[in-house]
Amino acid sequence: MPGLDIRHLRAICAIADTGSLSKAAVRLGLTQPALSAQLHRVERLVGGQLFDRSPAGSTPTELGRYVIGVAEMVLNDVEHLLDSARGRAGRPPSAQPLLVGCMPMPMVAPMVAELRRRVPCSELRTEIDTSAAGVLDKIATGRVQLAVLERFEGIEKRQLSGVQLRTLITEPQFIGLADRHPLASRPVVDLADLAGDHWVTPPPDSNSLLGSLNSACAAVGYSPKIRHHTGEAGTARALIMAGAVALASPCSRSGDGIVIRPLRGTPLRLPILVAIRSDGPLVGRGQEAFAAVARAYRSTVDRNPDFMAWWVANPLEHAELDAALESG
Repeated sequence: MPGLDIRHLRAICAIADTGSLSKAAVRLGLTQPALSAQLHRVERLVGGQLFDRSPAGSTPTELGRYVIGVAEMVLNDVEHLLDSARGRAGRPPSAQPLLVGCMPMPMVAPMVAELRRRVPCSELRTEIDTSAAGVLDKIATGRVQLAVLERFEGIEKRQLSGVQLRTLITEPQFIGLADRHPLASRPVVDLADLAGDHWVTPPPDSNSLLGSLNSACAAVGYSPKIRHHTGEAGTARALIMAGAVALASPCSRSGDGIVIRPLRGTPLRLPILVAIRSDGPLVGRGQEAFAAVARAYRSTVDRNPDFMAWWVANPLEHAELDAALESG
């Protein structure tokens, strides 16, 4: 594309990363007018607006998300080229940025802290996606080098050349109820007793447990009344407080009008996967990265006493995670 430089790609990625022209300008060592001029030049070259600007910040448009995704891959390729060239010239490679894709999980913040401590990188950035398939696409195409996601139906059919996929843990699924729900006072809830309730689930195209939920409910004699679809946690909580029920991560805490309870017999389980690319900043450091994710996950278990009790009672269910902690 004539007139498009590496500095332009770095500029739009910095704006997307910081969510602000002023913050991106500080990061890049530019004045805000100079950065704004670079952004306008890119927008003229691609023929459309890349960001919606408001007093709250800059949010990528649909075109912007596409251009930013490609720009990140190009910049990663440039870093790889420079490191390869330095290696041939006998110079040590520079630290590379580490890009991490993840679904919304309680472990995200501690995972970032653990990775920063254990994996050398020039910077660490995260991309959060409510869709497990979306997270997998990011690592399959090289947009991220490490990903944490839920196993979903059809994942076995995906082409994952250059990606190592490991199971971190198979989580027991708990249930979220309003604290005034008739079953909220029970320490353990029977799935069969939720036959009359309305359910909140993620949209079908991003619901890793839809088939399992239908099968588990069918096994106890009913079809779940799924009345609400949302991938937004605040909306789901509001619907639960209004009387609906929803599956919940066992790391979730009770509070603010909602209780999180285990399901009797653990009828629903969800494998949590870690995907690591064999190229980029994690070359030779895959085990260290897996151990960092394992340590982050383990730090969230104590958030829910019922999950802690399950953890102690079922050591074989998290043996690989424990082994990673010992090795890390």
